[in-house]
Amino acid sequence: MLKSKISHQNISHQHTSPSTYSETRRKKASSSSNSNSQFLNPNFMEVSRLALPISDKSFFSPSIRHSSANSLPALPSFFAVSVSKSRLRSLRRKCYCSASSRDTLLAGGGEAAVVSAGKKEEEQGDLKSWMHKHGLPPCKVVLNERPWHHDTHKPIHYVAASEDLQAGDVAFSVPNSLVVTLERVLGNETIAELLTTNKLSELACLALYLMYEKKQGKKSFWYPYIRELDRQRGRGQMAVESPLLWSDSELAYLTGSPTKVEVLQRAEGIKREYNELDTVWFMAGSLFQQYPYDIPTEAFSYEIFKQAFVAVQSCVVHLQKVSLARRFALVPLGPPLLAYRSNCKAMLTAVDGAVELVVDRPYKAGDPIVVWCGPQPNSKLLLNYGFIDEDNSYDRLVVEAALNTEDPQYQDKRMVAQRNGKLSIQVFHVYTGKEREAVLDMLPYLRLGYVSDPSEMQSVISSQGPVCPVSPCMERAVLEQLADYFMTRLAGYPTTLAEDESMLTDDNLNPKKRVATQLVRLEKRMLHACLQATNDFIDQLPDLSVSPCPAPYAPLLK
Repeated sequence: MLKSKISHQNISHQHTSPSTYSETRRKKASSSSNSNSQFLNPNFMEVSRLALPISDKSFFSPSIRHSSANSLPALPSFFAVSVSKSRLRSLRRKCYCSASSRDTLLAGGGEAAVVSAGKKEEEQGDLKSWMHKHGLPPCKVVLNERPWHHDTHKPIHYVAASEDLQAGDVAFSVPNSLVVTLERVLGNETIAELLTTNKLSELACLALYLMYEKKQGKKSFWYPYIRELDRQRGRGQMAVESPLLWSDSELAYLTGSPTKVEVLQRAEGIKREYNELDTVWFMAGSLFQQYPYDIPTEAFSYEIFKQAFVAVQSCVVHLQKVSLARRFALVPLGPPLLAYRSNCKAMLTAVDGAVELVVDRPYKAGDPIVVWCGPQPNSKLLLNYGFIDEDNSYDRLVVEAALNTEDPQYQDKRMVAQRNGKLSIQVFHVYTGKEREAVLDMLPYLRLGYVSDPSEMQSVISSQGPVCPVSPCMERAVLEQLADYFMTRLAGYPTTLAEDESMLTDDNLNPKKRVATQLVRLEKRMLHACLQATNDFIDQLPDLSVSPCPAPYAPLLK
């Protein structure tokens, strides 16, 4: 954990005695219970997707600024604290700050009353109206509602063209006063960069601030944006949340896919970041000023933090050519209201005083606006945004090959591999539509692993380029190992490609199962194409009667 110093006086003036603290919390709860009761009701706040606030007080009108912001003495935005583990536990006990279901992000429970807020939402105005009120200039988009036949969730919104557009038109330009970055959240670019270059990611810091702002309810300047993201539930255009929020039974839809392992690994990473959250609270003065009692890990459970983290993950925009503290931003009218498309080149771009979107194609009025999601495979699109792009030219599989460390010639082979731009553990990417090229790229590396004769190894060392002496029996062994590898991966799926195709014809298929089936179907297609290419190479061998050479130190495939 990052270490710093703070005097006992500084801590004590922010954290009152237990009796005073309890009295203060009772007064705050009493004063807010009437005005915020509906917003904080578990059934009303059915969603786990929130927005980010700005710590710069100039963006809060007196009527909506946090009540404690003016009453507390100003603290420096960056100060150092040296807090021991025991001292931190002591502070936590004094804070008595526990999260209740009324003022924190909630999981998927309480869905029966999801539609109860529809009328009030119409009365209060939509996100775009709020943005125009606070500085959004006239734009060429509207918020439309995507048809949805799910009884327990409200339909998702999406950004559509309000008029015919041509490539090069500016669809909208959101002023920086309505854009949330880490620099704005923490109030200091230095502390923002320091935090994110150590144990905490930008997403974790943004998620923490998001959760605190959620607790303010309608007092938050960002309430309309929060309400919109709540409505979206972090769902992409396929109306599915990230697998990070799926149940164990739902994750079983991904059995056989490497994506299931990625989901579990990402969840472990989120847990590690949760354990470091108190670092932000102690280092960022803006959090002391606005939330003087709430130590993060006492205020929010891990499950609540994970929901907020996934919310930020699904909405965040990676801005180019800006400082480190501004590169990740939440932009109203941006994702998830904008649809991602892998074959699109339009991107949200930081310009002077705003973030704007210039479209890359013509649109008719009412057409959904799409933006580029970056060169991400479908596994990442599902993990980050909950959707699959069937036309994703960046989709790929990973094949990991490794030289056998028990091989007496391992060091020589490692040197030859490095000389040819490969590693002792080498990752090969198999891109959709280019499976044959991927297999050809793997073969020289695998042949190197099969060399066993020391004189042949010396010949390889003295040669230039990835050239290994290849006998018919060695080539047969290499290709058969590769074919067995692809067949083993295909056998790891509980369904066949034909069964997936049949399943996807069912219009009533569960949305999560549908998107998972789409993913594994695309993976199987690539594996089948690799297997076909490998078998084609076997068929081209001059003598099919030759048996594969024995390989005591064959390379390992994973």
